[in-house]
Amino acid sequence: MNDDIKSFYMAIILSLALIFATNYFFSKKGITPSTETVTVAAPADEEISDDKNQVENVVLSVEDAVKTAPNVKIETPALIGSFRTRGFRIDNLWLKKYKQTLAEDSPDVELLSPAKTANPYYAEFGWLSADNSVKVPTADTLWTVKGKELTPQTPVVLEWNNGQGLKFVTQISVDENYLFSITQSVENNTNKNITLYPYGLIARSPVFTGKNSIVHEGMIGVLDNTLEEIRYDDLDDENQEFETKGGWLGFSDRYWFSALIMNKDAQSKTKFSKNKNNMYQTDFVGAPITIAAGSVGTEQNMLYAGAKEIKLLDQYTEDKQISKFDLAVDFGWYYFLTKPFFYILDFLYGLIGNMGWAILLFAALLRLVMFPIANKSYESMAKMKKIQPKIKELQEKYEDKVKLQQETLELYKKEKINPAAGCLPMFIQIPVFFSLYKVLNIAIEIRHAPFIGWIKDLSAPDPLTLSVITHLPIPGFLDIGVWPIVMGLTMYIQQKLNPTPTSKDQARMFALLPLIFMFMMGHFASGLVIYWTLSNILSIIQQRAIVKKNMG
Repeated sequence: MNDDIKSFYMAIILSLALIFATNYFFSKKGITPSTETVTVAAPADEEISDDKNQVENVVLSVEDAVKTAPNVKIETPALIGSFRTRGFRIDNLWLKKYKQTLAEDSPDVELLSPAKTANPYYAEFGWLSADNSVKVPTADTLWTVKGKELTPQTPVVLEWNNGQGLKFVTQISVDENYLFSITQSVENNTNKNITLYPYGLIARSPVFTGKNSIVHEGMIGVLDNTLEEIRYDDLDDENQEFETKGGWLGFSDRYWFSALIMNKDAQSKTKFSKNKNNMYQTDFVGAPITIAAGSVGTEQNMLYAGAKEIKLLDQYTEDKQISKFDLAVDFGWYYFLTKPFFYILDFLYGLIGNMGWAILLFAALLRLVMFPIANKSYESMAKMKKIQPKIKELQEKYEDKVKLQQETLELYKKEKINPAAGCLPMFIQIPVFFSLYKVLNIAIEIRHAPFIGWIKDLSAPDPLTLSVITHLPIPGFLDIGVWPIVMGLTMYIQQKLNPTPTSKDQARMFALLPLIFMFMMGHFASGLVIYWTLSNILSIIQQRAIVKKNMG
């Protein structure tokens, strides 16, 4: 029994250590690029040069950058911003429902930003031609605008005539959330057939915080029904290209997401790339569209630019038939647990109205589900504790370890004890722990969700730390909050209810475990620490009742 418990705790410690190590050292295997060559490439990101006063390498504020060209305002219940009509770029978006910090005067979260700002991040759509003599819209094309403001009720239409008999028309519409629909048409008023390629791109200069996360942050896509996650440093050596029918690709941050959604019925060539100025780009070039003389060619694509709201992504997956769109959220290895856990928490939150209480109720329900298994476990542990004196006698009697092992097993058999039974609930908790850890890290619904008292954000560590309480300069790793200390105490009490290891070395190691866990968990999301604390308390109550029953 003691060896099983020791193995379990060592597994937990190594698993927790793995989380920290993963944040700094883990990297995905490189993805093999497609061997196909894209004959018509989407244009690489380029700085817009329509402002005569701009000089190379100048950095503008978002407000000043927006003023450098005509633009159309965007406003929905979820978004506010604008797109520029010179070159047609959606390059100024703010998320109205989310604030950057917990401060009352905190600005909205900024998602897209124009070129020439500190961190450009924008999307564009257009047409390409293999025939250089055919003029197509470029980044400097000034479109004629029909419509004053882009809202869910009022789409905007852009028109441009190339002077060669081709009229380009682009209709932009947006729903009440974060999904733009881009319908591009070309009227061929010439006397010959014209072949054009639709394209879309998202370009950005990422903000590097110096911290890696267990949540994927980088380039992402579902191509040919397969999820591809590409870290920024994966592109240091070469670009990566794929062919796909339908699908989507874009950029993923912890809570925010942008994606080009391709025509589900057409073949497209896609690329993830990086240029010498450290601008990253995801783009696609659609299948060629041949427009007969006197006819119109049309292509429709979509752009998602907003928050990773899981239920919304699920809705788009079904309603818009976007392949595996929910995988924009990094559910991790335990997808089959992580996603249901989120929906359970979200349901409980809808009933209670506070995510902290929802987490506590979730912990209680989970203990209820595990009650029968835990009962058998604690009964086994109580019996083990009861026969500790007999085991000690055997250890004193037999110096031969093989003989001692045989006699110990005979004693277990005589007392009808299964020494491994006590570890089953503990091992069940490992995937549960990691799944809940993942949910608290990925679910935007938990970001900035308050509990009670000083806990204002369940996705962040406990802010009431030892340095705040004592005003002493405590090193970062040791600077933990009140909730982790309470959790450590519950672990200590729970440990005292278990059989004491007969080996002094093991006893010392077990005595340190609550302290080790306390400092390791002290830097995890407070919601996870609160869950673990209540789970321990419920275990203590159940275990004490069973110990009392078996010990008399």
